[in-house]
Amino acid sequence: MTLKFLDVFAGASGLSEGFVQAGFKAVAHVEMDQAACYTIKTRLAYHWLASQNKIKTYDAYLNDEISREELYSKIPKKIINTVLNDEISEETLPHIFSKIDQCLLNDKLDLIIGGPPCQAYSLVGRSRDSNGMKADKRNYLYLHYAKFLEKYKPRYFVFENVLGLLSAKDDSGELYFNKMLNLFKQNGYTTKHKVMNASNYGVPQSRKRVILIGKLNSESDFDPFPEKNKQKTSSSDVLSDLPKLNSGKGSIKPQELKPISKDSFLIKSGIRDIEAKKITWHLTRPHAERDLEIYKIATNLWNISNKRLKYDNLPRHLKTHKNESSFLDRFKVVALQQPSHTVVAHISKDGHYYIHPDSNQNRSLSVREAARLQTFPDTFHFESVTSKPSRTAAFKQIGNAVPVLLAKSIAFKLKEIITT
Repeated sequence: MTLKFLDVFAGASGLSEGFVQAGFKAVAHVEMDQAACYTIKTRLAYHWLASQNKIKTYDAYLNDEISREELYSKIPKKIINTVLNDEISEETLPHIFSKIDQCLLNDKLDLIIGGPPCQAYSLVGRSRDSNGMKADKRNYLYLHYAKFLEKYKPRYFVFENVLGLLSAKDDSGELYFNKMLNLFKQNGYTTKHKVMNASNYGVPQSRKRVILIGKLNSESDFDPFPEKNKQKTSSSDVLSDLPKLNSGKGSIKPQELKPISKDSFLIKSGIRDIEAKKITWHLTRPHAERDLEIYKIATNLWNISNKRLKYDNLPRHLKTHKNESSFLDRFKVVALQQPSHTVVAHISKDGHYYIHPDSNQNRSLSVREAARLQTFPDTFHFESVTSKPSRTAAFKQIGNAVPVLLAKSIAFKLKEIITT
């Protein structure tokens, strides 16, 4: 039995990828960001070509031998057309429902997954907004999520968001989270929620998220959360085989990889294929000389003394900010022998918070390194709105994504519950 799911607020489909790897089938993806939609289409193309033993076509695309349009033309339209580039709103829902119905072909959905954009709930976002994000329309996207549940009545749903969701309040002082739970209950769902740290599920990154799982028409108790892994994965487990680069170097096109053992985490996790000899998107951003000097200080301090650089301790000639009393950890080195700190979308703006630990390379993380920390497979390609690749768009999609291995752990647990 193939379990079918719908992915709403899909982003670059990190959550979806985990469910696909666990054996679920995506009926459709709904996402407003056009670049992310192209990323999803390219990933669907990869999966279909791999299933047809035509992966050379995908390799030809990565090597610029065929265009993106030519790649998509070789994939059945019914697959490419399951990516719906729409903003979810009261006005667009009827249109979106109509397109999903065409994708479903009278089949029943087993699952809906997704998490609305999290900026309105995030503690950082609320602290920076003069009104605490209370007027932000993204506070109410959960109402639209509930409309999908009301229409399709899947057996389960998975709702993912930031920790700030648990404390965000509306104008009346009521918690949005409580309003969500009540609304989902009105739609017939018993819910369970948990703060899950991705580092407990094979992800080489400390990333805490609220995972809310609902079950339709359930009067009995249920436990939908996977057990934690006994061992944690370190950053070095996913970065050590990549070619060394300096600031502004690398390429989107395939580059040679070091050989690794079949028993390595990269192989066992499915991030890297045992036969893989090349990697894409191992590209770094260029840095100003001042930043490179700061990076060198930060990495030496971390590697020698295991201490983080504080902005107020920098030499005077390297300081550009007047504020020396707050946000002192503006520069942060990725720890090698433990899970990384959280990768967020701000990495698309600068790399100061994601400095590579090798002072000889002296740079911030490459796109592929960030993707590895999010446990995206090496075959995952990140797209932009145009056919011209965008490092910024790639970083943004990666930072906003749900780590694939976290999603996969949740998916396998739900599959076990549904099929037994």
